[in-house]
Formats: sequence, C-alpha cells, structure tokens
Amino acid sequence: MAAGAPRIFVSHLAGVPVFDPNGDQVGRVRDLVVMLRVGRRPPRLLGLVVELTTRRRIFLPMTRVTGVESGQVITTGVMNVRRFEQRPTERLVFGELLDRRVTLVETGEEVTVLDVSVQQLPARRDWEVDRVFVRKGKKASAFRRAKGETLTADWSAVTGFSLEEHGQGAESLLATFEQLRPADLANVLHHLSAKRRAEVAAALDDDRLADVLEELPEDDQIEILGKLKEERAADVLEAMDPDDAADLLSELPEEDKERLLSLMQPADAADMRRLMSYEEHTAGGLMTTEPIVLRPDATVADALARVRNPDLSPALAAQVYVCRPPDETPTGKYLGTVHFQRLLRDPPYTLVSSLLDEDLQTLAPGAALPVIAGFFATYDMVAAPVVDEAGSLLGAVTVDDVLDHMLPEDWRETEFHLDEEEGAAPHGS
Repeated sequence: MAAGAPRIFVSHLAGVPVFDPNGDQVGRVRDLVVMLRVGRRPPRLLGLVVELTTRRRIFLPMTRVTGVESGQVITTGVMNVRRFEQRPTERLVFGELLDRRVTLVETGEEVTVLDVSVQQLPARRDWEVDRVFVRKGKKASAFRRAKGETLTADWSAVTGFSLEEHGQGAESLLATFEQLRPADLANVLHHLSAKRRAEVAAALDDDRLADVLEELPEDDQIEILGKLKEERAADVLEAMDPDDAADLLSELPEEDKERLLSLMQPADAADMRRLMSYEEHTAGGLMTTEPIVLRPDATVADALARVRNPDLSPALAAQVYVCRPPDETPTGKYLGTVHFQRLLRDPPYTLVSSLLDEDLQTLAPGAALPVIAGFFATYDMVAAPVVDEAGSLLGAVTVDDVLDHMLPEDWRETEFHLDEEEGAAPHGS
C-alpha cells in the first residue's frame, strides 16, 4: 500500500484467505501480532498469524505481505512454516487487545475495546495500530447485553495498553530502544550483561535481530546465536545478508554449521555454501549474492521499481546489473552496470541495455582486499560487480563490507564523537 492507504479495521481481517502471488490459497488469518511501545505511542504491527491448510499456525511478517485488499491478503509467496510462538514483547490483537477494558484519557471513563484499525505508514513498509473503536458503559456479561455509546478514538486517546516506562524487563527495554538504528542497538546490546543480552535477542523479531547481529562483534554474534533454538537460529541466518551470515557460519564448529545449514531453505543454504567456499578477504568472500539483476529488455521503470525496495541498503540500490538469464546469481552473461543517477536522467520506457556503463571494470572472485579497495578508490563506487571467468555475475561487494575488513578488529569498541575541535560543524550551523 502506498501513502494515503485506507485504514483497515482488524475485524475485517478475521478468517480472510491468504494467497500466494499465483493466486493459490495458502491459509487464513487467525490473528494479528503487534508490539506495544512505551507510553501511548501506537503499536507496530509485526505480522499475521496464519493457519495453513494443515491446521499449523505460522507467523507471516508484514514485510512479506504485498497487499491487504477486500477479503484477502496477498503475500510474496515466501513463508516460513515453523509453528508460531509468541514472544514476550508481542501481543495478539484478537486474543489480547479486543474486549479489553481501557480508559479514555480525557474523561477517565472506562470503555471496552470492540475493534482496532491498522494503517501502513507513508513511504514505508511499517504498519501501526492507529485507532481504537470502543463502547462506553459496563462490560457485557453472559446475563446482560452491552449497551452504550460507541466511538472511534486515536490510540493516544486511551490508556491501559502500553508498557510502563519504569519497567525493567526485556520488553520495556526493547520498546525504549525501538527507534535506534541497528548499529546503535548493537552497541547497546554489546554492553549489556550476557543474561540481559540473551533476553533482548530472544524478544526481537527475526528481521530486527538479523540486522543487529550484522553490526555486532564476532564473539557476541556466536554467543547470541548459540542461545537461540536451532530452528530460530536458522531463520535469523536466512534473514541476514548472505555474506554476513556466511561469515558467521564459518566461525562455528563444523557440526553446528552443518546442522544449521540443514535447517535453512535449500536455496539460502546453497548461497551460504558458495560464499564459504571463497577465502575470507577476497571479493568472493565479501560479496552479497543478492544484488539487483535485470535482463537487457527491462526498462528504466522496472529498474527504479527494484531500486525503491526499502529492504535494500543504499549501496546495493546505487546500481543495477544487467545480465542474460538466469537472473539469480550466478547469472547468465554479465553485460554491464547501470548507475542510479543515469536511471533518473532517462525516460521510464528506455531499455536498461542502452544505458550500460560498459567501461567499468569488474572484480574477480579471488581479488584480494587491497585490489578491492583500490577499485573503490579509483572509480568512486559504493558497490562493485564480481564476475567469474565464464562472464557470469556472482554477486556484488559493497563499500561497507570492505571497511569492516579494513578497520581494526576492535573498531566497534571505539566511541566516535565529532565536535568542533575534531572538525565537525557547530550545532545549528
């Protein structure tokens, strides 16, 4: 849904069918999973509890929902069929929020929650619970029908849902740190006790934990992964960037590594094995296997649609790679790179094959770290294509991965504070 997406009351989602991109029904919505926040901030909608045709209930993240339309939910088709387990920071909308007694902030009157509405935030993939539909008067019982005025109020207009600021549990800690970037949250986790670090990691959703793990020192990564259930550890590894996941797996004992790989989706496990086959400080060892790949008959409009994907890092979104099929790495013959700025200068119907930067050199998978660093310095690039001897695109190395391997091992321990003496502009300048 785009900006201005309609508000959806959750009662309209109860039991609706869930379809894959081909139109095949995979299950039905049985509940919605939200994460409460400190104070009266609206909760984040994390995903849906979907009951498959086998009666198993699984968690479907909202990042894998492409459409919520009248009477149906459309998914990307990528679903993890591990049985849903509710985490400490999560609340079920149907099971825990509806029929709850809360208080109107303005009047202090107790009301009953009949329904809540959700809406996608403009220009983002995040969803929030924004309003509550309530009934005034006493709660209904088996012998008395509920009567009273009904009204719709903003989430902030009621109290009785949100976490308390003074709470010391992992859920309050998570709510407090929710706005932190993954690198900043990783820094916080690094300085927590091992027990509290494990509690917070267990409560984070898979995608968020994956982002944070990518920013943690190796020892912390191994410690956290080792305290997760194996099935969940495999899910988190799948959610990580393939190159980061491969680096982490390569540090585990062989038995643990093989056990986790066996629990992953076959395609993801194959990517990990391929990346681990390269030396660590080479282009093959540093690359991600998921750059933007387009066929030569794709248009500028197609390319920009792919670049807009909010899950892509800015470095990966800076260019697209044009290749003969197959589109998945290793691709067919690599034809060239199209830079994001060039996409902005040409009409939407222009074929990307006419915009190639054919003079840009490529990296061989065995290229050593100094060679890779020299490439970025020479061409002022933020990502570089990695191409094998057969001319197939294997992946792309991003400048952040190069920096990670060139900085001292303890660079995360350094506090970076820029002030006027160190050359930073004064506040307000």
